[in-house]
Amino acid sequence: MTITIRPRRDDDLPALGHVLVEQQPASGYPHRDPLPMPGADFVARAGALAAWTAEVDGEPVGHIAILPVRDPAASGEPELARLWMAGHDLPAERLGEVGVYFTATHVRGRGVGAALMRTALDELAARALAPCLDVIPTGTAVDYYRRSGWVEVGGTRPSWLAADAPDVIAMILPRD
Repeated sequence: MTITIRPRRDDDLPALGHVLVEQQPASGYPHRDPLPMPGADFVARAGALAAWTAEVDGEPVGHIAILPVRDPAASGEPELARLWMAGHDLPAERLGEVGVYFTATHVRGRGVGAALMRTALDELAARALAPCLDVIPTGTAVDYYRRSGWVEVGGTRPSWLAADAPDVIAMILPRD
């Protein structure tokens, strides 16, 4: 199996939308009600700093993006930014959010997700941005992040969260 990580292209969006929908019953991601339309409405985030597609043997099987963190005064969901800022003790403009991170179920446990995360973290480091993310404590994601060195800095309930979902956990990856 050959894993390739490359910048996401617009022509990846239909295949990535299919992957997002396919993996959702197993992961519960995305945790929105109603479920967003895949593709340009969810995967291709306006204002993303960078985004990548994972391919296995030429087939798009995963995605990750890095997003700017907005100052809480200018954000529609200010609590996440506040938690991340306090956790890193940095202003919003020095933070970068890892998001829109998913892989197809048939490639899980084969290094695709890890390769995507390494790519995003390398780019955040190159931009001198401190890594942040949010996660719903369902499935195995929180445990994966904790094992990978991510630290919980609080919880919140964003407006987009499904009514029956647990609160979102804000996490940071401390600097060495």
